[in-house]
Amino acid sequence: MKILILYASIEGQTEKIARHVAREVRGTGHEDVLVDIGGSGPRPEFDGVDKVILAAPVHERRHPEGFEVCVAACRKELAARPTLMLSVSMNAAFAEGAEEAQDYVVEMEMRTGFRPTEVALVAGAIRTHHYDYFAAQVVRHVVMRGRDYDPDAGEHEFTDWGALDTTVKAFLNR
Repeated sequence: MKILILYASIEGQTEKIARHVAREVRGTGHEDVLVDIGGSGPRPEFDGVDKVILAAPVHERRHPEGFEVCVAACRKELAARPTLMLSVSMNAAFAEGAEEAQDYVVEMEMRTGFRPTEVALVAGAIRTHHYDYFAAQVVRHVVMRGRDYDPDAGEHEFTDWGALDTTVKAFLNR
């Protein structure tokens, strides 16, 4: 099978996730095509593609605009194939944030007019070296408010790689 992996990344965690997924796809004997659609690059090619995996982070309640524009522009091609959406957010890292993390996907579906076949909520990472003072305060007092994490401890990855592998393999085997 040929698997198209379309992703956008802001701080690098979603790119890391997409590259990990590409290795998993190859490891199961399938062909992967990894495409960054976060910018204004050319429209992705769907010729010969059997399934699509989408991956994008959530910042300020939405996936990157360039990602959503591409998904909207390609919704017919996407709808013609099984799709797995990996929505990467900090809310996905905590049980009490799961409902809000799912809301981000619903809002994306409304903006793009596309509903993926399957959705996985994937925990992201805190990348403190990317944050200015304001962003660091938002992470401390809003994103991580009341959660078991010390922002002064530096960067922290919340992604559950084993769960991600299980999700991807199950999608590929359907």
